[in-house]
Amino acid sequence: MLYEKLKAYAESGVYPFHMPGHKRQKICGLPYDLDLTEIDGFDNLHHPEGCIREIEKRAERLFNVKRAFLLINGATGGILAGIRSLTSPGDTVIIARNCHRSVYNAVELCGLNTEYIYPERLPEHPSVCGGVTEKEVYEALQAHPDAKLVVLTSPTYEGVGSDLALIAEVCFNRGARLFVDEAHGAHLYFDNKTVTAMAAGADVSVVSLHKTLPSLTQTALLLTNDDPLIPLLQENLSMFETSSPSYLLMSSVEWCLRYIEENKSGFESYEKRLDTFYQRTESLQNLQLLYQRLPESVYDNDRGKLVIMTSGTDLSGHALAELLRREFKLETEMSACDYVIAMSSVCDTDEGFERLADALLKIDKRLRRDNPNKFSAKEIKLKKAYSSCDCFRHASAERPLNETSGTVTHEDVFAYPPGIPLAVKGEIISDELLRELEELEQNGANIFSSRNTYPHGLITADL
Repeated sequence: MLYEKLKAYAESGVYPFHMPGHKRQKICGLPYDLDLTEIDGFDNLHHPEGCIREIEKRAERLFNVKRAFLLINGATGGILAGIRSLTSPGDTVIIARNCHRSVYNAVELCGLNTEYIYPERLPEHPSVCGGVTEKEVYEALQAHPDAKLVVLTSPTYEGVGSDLALIAEVCFNRGARLFVDEAHGAHLYFDNKTVTAMAAGADVSVVSLHKTLPSLTQTALLLTNDDPLIPLLQENLSMFETSSPSYLLMSSVEWCLRYIEENKSGFESYEKRLDTFYQRTESLQNLQLLYQRLPESVYDNDRGKLVIMTSGTDLSGHALAELLRREFKLETEMSACDYVIAMSSVCDTDEGFERLADALLKIDKRLRRDNPNKFSAKEIKLKKAYSSCDCFRHASAERPLNETSGTVTHEDVFAYPPGIPLAVKGEIISDELLRELEELEQNGANIFSSRNTYPHGLITADL
């Protein structure tokens, strides 16, 4: 194992006249002694042939793919490299509008033209997007027959999945490639029921190990079953990933894969814990768990994403998150205006699920519906003046937000988390968007912009 090689080298007595600068001294509790660079015997992430390649081969066996690339700067690096490998400058790409901002960054960097699919909102919970349907993909490709690539997220941040097999078939029949951001679905490769992107026939997908499996933050995998794409993906990864990769991060991937191999029963126990949690919370009268309230139109849902809806009550999602934090010492993944996401994983304990269930049941009894929180975020469709990659051709300046209606934004504006743009560079700012941003902030959302002007009441826009 890579970890054992690192330990052996740390204990070998070899003096490190090489990077990193800490020289493996135990300055604090961090494992400085195991933090190395690409010295002899430790392989090369950008041309793996030894111990790093062995980790990738283990991932290929577990995820049942032809090629798995280690990612040590999160799914973002894989998204940038994957989209660049599947397109050429000037190509048209079809993107689900609820994709992460890294997809939009890839579009700008690669000089692509975008057309959007707007997934339908869930009827009872309009803050949450449903999945992308094969009909939506078919109609988008019909309208834009020159499109070279379709990009979508499945599962979404809220755990909503799309029928990837049918979508992959539509793309194949129309001559388009399919890239799936599965960042939140790495664990679904081991639940024996989900049709994953690779099993469905997608060209490339990315999974974040650190999100739902026991691996250190920033670790992920880029997956493909397309042999001709492999050298191109490797080339583009070398552009977007650091030339000084962390061996500690790569070693954590190895440990994560080993955990999966040796703890198959752990996933069964995880399913039982989820069963118990949902059984215990069936009596909720005011709070609602999204998994238990999904319409039939939703193709699939990851029930490990515990999405707790506050809509219809006198409590906002942000207030619920604060209650859980302050009174019950439970920190959730994110809060929106009318829901909270508590992310679970195979490493959660019975105690953790019990504490969350107890807290929700206690809070539920306090809630009222006579003054309900009625706000929910909406999808705002903006007109595009030009592509994000063409913004540099147009003069711009920082302007007060209330003076920007009808102008073209030169920066992305998004709520974080989850980082899905509400406005994209090159789009025309509307009164509807400005009202939505104001309402989001009044309801506790954190709004940011790519040039960091928004928190100061400004936005970069056309002169």
